[in-house]
Amino acid sequence: MAKLLKNLSFYKWIVLAVFGLVFLQSMSDLYLPTLMADIIDKGVVVGDTPYIWKIGGLMLLVSAFGALASVAASYFSSKAAMGFGRDIRRKVFSHVEKFSLQDFDEVGTASLITRTTNDITQVQQVVIMMLRMVVSAPIMFVGGLIMALSKDAKLSLIIVVTIPLLVGSILLIMNKGIPLFKTVQARLDRLNLVLRENLTGIRVIRAFNREKQEKVRLQKANKDLTDVSIKVNKVMALLMPVMMLVMNLTVVGVIWFGGIRIDNGAMQVGDLMAFIQYVMQIMFALVMASMMFVMVPRAAVSAKRINEVLEMEPTFLDEGKQTADKNRGTLEFEHVSFSYPGAEEPALSDIHFKANSGEVTAIIGGTGAGKSTLVNLIPRFFDVTSGTIWVNGVDVRDASQDEVRSKIGFVPQKALLFSGTIAENIRFGKEDATQEEIIHAAKVAQADDFIGKMDAGYNSVISQGGANISGGQKQRLSIARALVRKPDIYIFDDSFSALDYKTDAKLRAALKNETETATVILVAQRVSTVIDADRIIVLDKGKIAGIGTHKELLETNEVYREIVESQHSEEEIA
Repeated sequence: MAKLLKNLSFYKWIVLAVFGLVFLQSMSDLYLPTLMADIIDKGVVVGDTPYIWKIGGLMLLVSAFGALASVAASYFSSKAAMGFGRDIRRKVFSHVEKFSLQDFDEVGTASLITRTTNDITQVQQVVIMMLRMVVSAPIMFVGGLIMALSKDAKLSLIIVVTIPLLVGSILLIMNKGIPLFKTVQARLDRLNLVLRENLTGIRVIRAFNREKQEKVRLQKANKDLTDVSIKVNKVMALLMPVMMLVMNLTVVGVIWFGGIRIDNGAMQVGDLMAFIQYVMQIMFALVMASMMFVMVPRAAVSAKRINEVLEMEPTFLDEGKQTADKNRGTLEFEHVSFSYPGAEEPALSDIHFKANSGEVTAIIGGTGAGKSTLVNLIPRFFDVTSGTIWVNGVDVRDASQDEVRSKIGFVPQKALLFSGTIAENIRFGKEDATQEEIIHAAKVAQADDFIGKMDAGYNSVISQGGANISGGQKQRLSIARALVRKPDIYIFDDSFSALDYKTDAKLRAALKNETETATVILVAQRVSTVIDADRIIVLDKGKIAGIGTHKELLETNEVYREIVESQHSEEEIA
């Protein structure tokens, strides 16, 4: 928690202003009971009406001053806390952007969302309360105690007895409640995960009639969170009744023994009334402190979870400063092997090949052969376990990630679009792309036809995830997004799977002219897509089973021949 609170240093002048305003408010609150005692003893008891009006007017002024200070303190504390929350969110997001895919898998997307939203909100709320109460509660407690002693030292012995009782009760309850807060956040993570899976996978759930089972799964996650939340709230619910009981018993004791002292002439009525007010202020200071005790443990858990993300070192960082531009448009895998964390066997073993500018290198293989894993290593989404990947003649680990990725036009296996217009989605590949460049990229990607049929053309709005267009249209827009970048290396990870054969053929013909000065890496399932490639790499169980042209592999490679035979008849092969 302390580490996060260091970020408040940016708002130090606002924080100091809050502390000053809270101090003034607290002093006005402490002054009011003394004024009330004067009204009773010197005004009401003796019947001095002018004195009552005079001191009453002063009380109104002090109250108004305290109220203004309170409003101003609330405004500035909220401003500081909200700014603090914004800064932490920005900091977390910026740090998470450096994570590799491996790091994302380790923390979990659902947990990262919870930490960036709910956890930071928890800390924000505590910061607002702390700014108000860190100064207010001690001043009210110590000030109330001093003023009570000044009114009647002997009667203050009642407070000496009741305060340890109240503090002991608070500590006992907090000891039971604090461990439960961590469980609440973990259960919230789980609920967020299940809910996210249900929302993103709704088509699959409905297609397999799994609504009832998923409903049960969500209900379980929801019930687990509800149960632990009820448990922690039951513990915390004891806090207020215990405090009110102790407070009221203390007031009863003060009135009882104060009445005896008035009867003996050792105390005045006004002083007793003021004493009761000071006792109430002391008790309320403890109430405020206990409210802090309720919120701080949960916020401390949240702060720990946020710090875990901020302190998490990305699997790999930019260490080199070389520019990936020595041999433009070249890609080389030099005896590369890669294993996923915790995997028993490597996903790729001893991958070795070189692709030059103007060449099309196709990668084909069965499901789970390692095709997508191979292309994910090129933009350094993962780091190789052994070996070296050279992009433009430079080891990808020696150049910055931004530098390497700026040379690559990547079209992922699953076409992903963002909410916004079609033009904005294509411009995602090149921020300063002109309208002419966008239209040209769309034409090459065979997307211009369907875009032209839309009412707003390139300004047509794409809904979240591209839900309002077909799978083939999404793929073509993803390809246009990569083309507008005009990179040195194009990576198409099974990017033509949703296209019909006619569109596939037209797209590959258009791509030939567009990519003649670049390296093209083409992952495909269909033999017809890779048949004209300069080089076909056949992957089998993470290893290269063969490299060559379609004709060469058909004659010499059994794995490739099996793939071809599974898609074409003997006549077609011949």
